[in-house]
Amino acid sequence: MRLVLVGPPGAGKGTQAQFLAAHYSIPHISTGDIFRANLKAGTPLGLQAKGFMDKGELVPDSVTNEMVKDRLTHDDVANGFLFDGFPRNVAQAEVLRAILAEKKTPLHAVLEFSLANEEIVARLSSRRTCKECGQPSVGHDKCPQCGGDVYQREDDKAEVIARRLEVYQEQTAPIVSFYRNEGLLITVGALGSVEDITAHAISALSRVSE
Repeated sequence: MRLVLVGPPGAGKGTQAQFLAAHYSIPHISTGDIFRANLKAGTPLGLQAKGFMDKGELVPDSVTNEMVKDRLTHDDVANGFLFDGFPRNVAQAEVLRAILAEKKTPLHAVLEFSLANEEIVARLSSRRTCKECGQPSVGHDKCPQCGGDVYQREDDKAEVIARRLEVYQEQTAPIVSFYRNEGLLITVGALGSVEDITAHAISALSRVSE
């Protein structure tokens, strides 16, 4: 199964990505993981990215796209993959389509997790992150995973969340229309328990032909 996950911040993409990747036995690939792997290995692309990051600048799409293209040559994607956080815009979506067309391995589906802005603000502003393991949680004074102290990240504060949603609408939301026009979009409501949302996603994807 070859999948892309999209949705606003706070819709639970990261959590669902882990469950879906495990269910389909495919790698969960995030741009953050790709960046870290290239930086750690000191690859030419990693060094390029580091140059921009050290100056506090965004890594250009051209560098990110090349990292993604390289990642898709690894053996573990032979039976599929799940992209989380890529593509972030229509230009990247077009690049991914071209890369996969060249390999004759097009996407099976793009899963959009949909959630109302009011729910996103409520969910994220109540989220806390563990200082020790980085695991997010809601309604806990201590991390339920490792018992570490928790804190509120700057980007989980209401005014920052509002700006993140604006950025999402401007930059990332257009890829929803792009993939709808491609006939690949499947929308799943992201309100409910993690287990229910995962079950709905798997049910929707079961109708996608291999």
